[in-house]
Amino acid sequence: MEANRRQGGIKLLLAAEQEAQQIVNAARSEKMGRLKQAQEETGKEAAEYRAQMELELQRKITESCGDSGANVERLEQETDAKIHHFKMEAGKISFDVSQMLLKHITTVNV
Repeated sequence: MEANRRQGGIKLLLAAEQEAQQIVNAARSEKMGRLKQAQEETGKEAAEYRAQMELELQRKITESCGDSGANVERLEQETDAKIHHFKMEAGKISFDVSQMLLKHITTVNV
């Protein structure tokens, strides 16, 4: 009778161990499933963020290129204005400069 009791106790312990192992395996499986889902969601979020940043970069590049064209036009206008100003100033003093040069060329110093 004692042997039957021990045998029953051992069987009970083995059954409890198997049940515990099944619980642990189920928990491990569930945890791995949640980790895999979290990785997939993180990958999607990263891809969305990367796409958003790429769009922002392209927008900034487009804006800066547009500004560059405006800057070139503004610089051309400023350059033309300065050239016109220098020509006007040169025109005002060109007669005086040519007279001064003629005077120095034709004057003989003894």
